[in-house]
This record gives sequence, structure tokens and C-alpha cells, in this order.
Amino acid sequence: MSSLVWLLLLAHATLALSTDENLSDEFKSIFILAGQSNMAGRAGVISGKFTGEMPPACAPSPFILRLNPNLTWEEARDPLHEGIDINKTCGIGPGMPFANSVMERDSSIGVIGLVPCAAGGTNIEQWSRGGERLYNQLIQRAQAAMRGGGGVIRALLWYQGEADADDAGRAKNYKWKLEKFFTDVRSDLQLPQLPIIQVALASSKPGKYVDEIRKVQLGINLTNVICVDAWGFPLTGDKLHLNTDGEIQVGRLMADAFLKLKITPQPLPIGQTYA
Repeated sequence: MSSLVWLLLLAHATLALSTDENLSDEFKSIFILAGQSNMAGRAGVISGKFTGEMPPACAPSPFILRLNPNLTWEEARDPLHEGIDINKTCGIGPGMPFANSVMERDSSIGVIGLVPCAAGGTNIEQWSRGGERLYNQLIQRAQAAMRGGGGVIRALLWYQGEADADDAGRAKNYKWKLEKFFTDVRSDLQLPQLPIIQVALASSKPGKYVDEIRKVQLGINLTNVICVDAWGFPLTGDKLHLNTDGEIQVGRLMADAFLKLKITPQPLPIGQTYA
């Protein structure tokens, strides 16, 4: 074995050791992943089982970590929401394509820490402060991710709304409840300008009020809230959930939005949309 090969192997082993044993010591760029099933990920799930097929855009990396259900850091890999979205089988979502895309294009980002919080089938009322467990769980997991000076929250990635598109009352109240949710999260995390990147619904199947929900999402009236549009992206056979290609496209669009926001010295205009 040549000395060069030996040195490369030694460097790889040292890196693996440092990332496995000292994950909690790494300073991280933290991203919260929240919403419902298209954020949790249903791509790659066949007959209730995740196939395990991993395209390059979803490849794991020692520099991309996940806060697991036990509030400890581990190397991230799909399904990111395993143990978090416990009612359904999880597969590929937008989180890993987002993280890989950001890392490929911004060498200063450092270690990325993903904090999965999404739950399939949930409406905006269930995410409200003082409502069910989802809001409190999001805040608790976000605070745990920052504990001990372990990093800074860079953005909330939000993909939700299908559950509100089949009910007239929920669709009517969606705008003010969504804006209040975003404002409450910023307040409770003490991050008043926290970037929020949300996704406009990809499918009309959820219900007859999908146009009303998409109008709210695309025209949200808060600074540093950016919407990316998934309309027309490829879906699985149920015509509701994004397939693997669709999730990769959404992840990359969210990365585009984050990087554009990150390099902009002033807040983006209210309601700005990237498509």
C-alpha cells in the first residue's frame, strides 16, 4: 500500500471517528422540517414498506445530521421522519435533497442539522400554539437542537395544507392561522426574522378548496417568508404525494430559496415567490 493511499484512509477514518463520536460538539446550521406527509416523505414506499432505494440527491453524508426521536444527533438518512411521523410508513422527503443541494453550493454552511417534526394528515389547527402536541413538540425539538451552543436555526421548512383543502371552514381561516403559526414560532424561538420557506400544494386531489389554500401560500404577507411552487411536480400513484423525483425537485427549490435569501443583505419583499 502506497503512503498516499494510507494517508487517505487514515484521514477518512479520522473524519468518521470525529463525526460518529462528537456529533453533539459540532456547530450546526439547523433547519426545522415541519408540515404533513409530503414533508415527512412518502416517496419510495411500496405496499407499506420503504424500498430503501437512495438516489444521489438523497445520499447520506457525515456532514448532514438528524435530530432523532431521542433528541440526539446522528447521521441523517431517509426516511428522516422515521420515529417522528409514527402513524404511516415514511420514505423520501425533501429534507435530504435540500441539505445536499445547500452543501454542494455553499461551502461555508458547515455541518447541517435537520430537525424533522412533520406529521401526515395534520391540519393547520393541529399546528396552532396551545392546540395539540405538534406545536410544543416542534418548539421543544428546535430548542434541544440549539442546546449547549450547538448551532443556529437557519430556517423553518414548511410543507402543509392538503388537510385544510377539503373543508370550507378551514380553508376560509387558513390565512390568519398560518400567519399566526409562523409568528408564534418566531416568537417562541426568539428569532423574529427567522426565514420560513414553504411549499405551495402540488396536487388538486386533497379537496375542492385547494386553489384557496394555494392563493394563501403564494401570497403570504410576512417578511422573510418565501414560497416555492410544487404545482405539476410528479406524484405517486395516489395522485396526492410527490414521488422521488418530485421530492428532489422540491428540496432543490427550497435550497434555491434559502441560498437567495441567505445572500440578500436586506429582507426580501413581502410575498416574494420563487418558482
